[in-house]
Amino acid sequence: MRGFKDFILRGNVAALAVAFVIGGAFGVLVQGFVKDFVTPLLAIPGSGADFGSYTFTVGHGTFHYGDFLDLVIAFLVIAAVIYFVLVLPMQKLEARRASPATQATTRECPECLSNIPHRARRCAFCTAEVPPVGFEPTP
Repeated sequence: MRGFKDFILRGNVAALAVAFVIGGAFGVLVQGFVKDFVTPLLAIPGSGADFGSYTFTVGHGTFHYGDFLDLVIAFLVIAAVIYFVLVLPMQKLEARRASPATQATTRECPECLSNIPHRARRCAFCTAEVPPVGFEPTP
């Protein structure tokens, strides 16, 4: 039981739980925004007030494809918000943090593609032997 307690009380597990709850609440918020504001705007040229009422019938089955369209739009809005609010700024921040001095003193391991010092003869991550800088093996 002690191992389980240690696992649960780790900082990363608690942070993951908080992120999961916040992500769920954010998803509900965006889905409500899409349902109440975006889909009625997109449905203005059509005949319905929103996509939720769009259906078609095959035999005795009725397919509510409008609900699916609402979910697709909600997914695209969530993906766009995550990209423009989180991913793009993080990429720009990471590009700023990568200083020319760091780039000049490290190189990429040919086996695992991690950054290693220029003078290293063995990768610290995958332990592969790495030829010295400027050394070209003869075929």
